[in-house]
Amino acid sequence: MMISTRGRYALRVMIELAERYEEGFVSLKSVSNNQQISEKYMESIISLLVKNGFVEGVRGKGGGYQLTRPADEYTVGSILTVTEGSLAPVACLEKGDGECHRSCDCKTLPIWQNLDKIINEYLESVKLSDLCE
Repeated sequence: MMISTRGRYALRVMIELAERYEEGFVSLKSVSNNQQISEKYMESIISLLVKNGFVEGVRGKGGGYQLTRPADEYTVGSILTVTEGSLAPVACLEKGDGECHRSCDCKTLPIWQNLDKIINEYLESVKLSDLCE
C-alpha cells in the first residue's frame, strides 16, 4: 500500500479546514496558498471530499469550503479510503476483486489479512482532531 499525493494532500486540506472550523467557509485559494498545493489539484481533491459529504461548499463572495461535521467525527481511515479507494496491502484483498483462485492454498494470505486488519484498525483509531493537536 502506497498512499498517493492525493491522499496526503486531502489529509492536509482536512486538517486545515478543521483548524479553521470556527471561521466558517474558507476559500479554496487560501487553503491552496497555505498548503502550497495548486488550485487546480485542490479542486479535484475538494470535489471528492464534497461528493462524499466530508466538506460542503458555497460559491460567490464569502464562499469557500468547510467541514460538514466536527473534526472528531472523521477518521484518517475514512479520509484515505475516499481518496485512495482501497487501503489493502495486496490486490487480492481489495473489495470487489472476487476471491483469488489460490486463496485456499495461499500460505501468505493470513499475513496479508492480518496486516490489512492492523492498518485499518490503526487508521480508523486516529481522528482528524488528533492531527490538529
